[in-house]
Amino acid sequence: MKRFWKDVTVDAERGVRLDGKPVRTPGRLPLVLPTDAMAEAVAEEWRTVEGDIDPRAMPFTGLANAAIERIPADPALFAANLAAYAESDLLCYRADAPPELVARQNALWNPPLDWAEGRYDVQFELATGIIHQPQPDATIEKLAVAVTMRDAFELAGLSPIVTITGSLVLGLALIEGAMDAGAVWTAANVDEDWQFERWGEDAPAAQSREARRAEFDAATRFLHLRQPPDETDHASLA
Repeated sequence: MKRFWKDVTVDAERGVRLDGKPVRTPGRLPLVLPTDAMAEAVAEEWRTVEGDIDPRAMPFTGLANAAIERIPADPALFAANLAAYAESDLLCYRADAPPELVARQNALWNPPLDWAEGRYDVQFELATGIIHQPQPDATIEKLAVAVTMRDAFELAGLSPIVTITGSLVLGLALIEGAMDAGAVWTAANVDEDWQFERWGEDAPAAQSREARRAEFDAATRFLHLRQPPDETDHASLA
């Protein structure tokens, strides 16, 4: 589809309009956003379209579509699928060598795990290697509750962060303000950074990483846009 509109506006209900007509999701639901900042960010994506519409260049619109249409269809199932990452959270699987990598993982992964244990009254079982290490049932249940309590727009933003990082703990630390986006990205890429430092980064790997970072940054920004201006965060890990 090519651009067919001239003006993009936001109405009083925070709905995005093209030449006065409401933008709708693929399922024909009105594209109405929960905050002024998010509505304006989505509208700006439509303003910057030139020629053909490229959904890849409109991440906020895509996340909003998911929040309005996909997640409400079965919010409990969506939240449960996301909470399932607690079963094999990245932070619980450690290297046993070399010592430098072990130390780096401990330095970057122990603080968010300690935060989550205190925040949600849970415990984590650590393992070395890739053999699955079951987590306590109570841990899974409590973290599932923490995810389920999030609204559809928060879940839409949280989902790509958790899937990209492989860590529900990092996603929750980010959405609750215990870690910033840079710290989460660094923690999620400890192993990859270690490999790059020693063997170099080839072009396909660099391209893949760049694409993941762009998706991660968009989801992080989407969560920020979801928060009301006066919303305060929980204490950071520091």
